[in-house]
Amino acid sequence: VIDEFKEKIDITDTGQILGYGADAQQKIASFSEMALSKVRTKDLGEVGEMIGDLVLELKGFDTEEEKKGLFGLFRKGKDRIAVLKSRYDQAETNVDRIAGMLEEHQRTLTKDAAMLDQMYDINLENFRQLSMYIAAGRQKLAEIRERDLPALTERARAGGLPEDAQKANDLSESCGRFEKKLHDLELTRTVALQMAPQIRLVQNNYVTMAEKIQTTLVNTIPLWKSQMVLALG
Repeated sequence: VIDEFKEKIDITDTGQILGYGADAQQKIASFSEMALSKVRTKDLGEVGEMIGDLVLELKGFDTEEEKKGLFGLFRKGKDRIAVLKSRYDQAETNVDRIAGMLEEHQRTLTKDAAMLDQMYDINLENFRQLSMYIAAGRQKLAEIRERDLPALTERARAGGLPEDAQKANDLSESCGRFEKKLHDLELTRTVALQMAPQIRLVQNNYVTMAEKIQTTLVNTIPLWKSQMVLALG
């Protein structure tokens, strides 16, 4: 594939050189902006605060009612149960409210984690495409400098014709411009290379937070409710 692509390169065509690899560069630029917008709208700190609030709500509920002075001494058992039931109902409302919001965040995080898998594949494809441009360009440039340019320079020296000397000079200038273009493509490829671990890092953060939510929903809350049932019983 690289050999076929290399044969189509004409470094004497100014327009072709200016546009060489530009489509791949644009894809990476657009992809970087899209990735930034996806991450920028996600606030994992808010989710962490919600889990923290939930934990405080659960820990703050004490089934052992504090007894102080004569008020605690003469309060009837039925009154204590009524107070405990009222406090539990209020706490349960707050817990269920936070749990509902956490479930929504979990669905979003799971969907976004899957989306980041697709983004990783797209970035990898962009990286490969740009690498193909660079490899083909490097091979073409080496061929011209090792074969065409020396031959043209020798003909100009032997013949002494100004037009041959100009052709050799033009080809040398074209090689220089094309080399700068390839260097520019390599810088763009570095962006795609750095993007890959960044995508995985963000994805790992999403998955970790989704797992924390899952643990809270299927373990922490049910355990607390079962303890409340026993206490009320």
